Amino acid sequence: MDAYLMAFVIGGLICVIGQLLMDLTPLTPAHVLVLFVVLGGILSGFGLYQPLVDLAGAGATVPLPGFGHTLVSGTMEEVEKTGLIGVFNGGLKAAATGVAAAVVFGFAMAVIFNPKG
Repeated sequence: MDAYLMAFVIGGLICVIGQLLMDLTPLTPAHVLVLFVVLGGILSGFGLYQPLVDLAGAGATVPLPGFGHTLVSGTMEEVEKTGLIGVFNGGLKAAATGVAAAVVFGFAMAVIFNPKG
């Protein structure tokens, strides 16, 4: 039960911060998206995001900073294994499953439901 609560609280706080940034600053949703992904990557590079992932699980990996964390941690792992070439393929390998799932499920929803517009 604690894991669900922490995922809800941490994920909710990340979303609240994003909403406040959009409501109270001139930042657009695109700016917030880029900001969150980059911040997740920077925090991951300094080893500060993994403790949040350990605490909150999906509450920290599903929101946008989690994508930045996935890219950077995958790149760092691949660099350790293969050297410099890991800079180019590490992030792609780490994020491939999530990106593929988003494409497949997005396509399925477009086929199933009739968009209005």
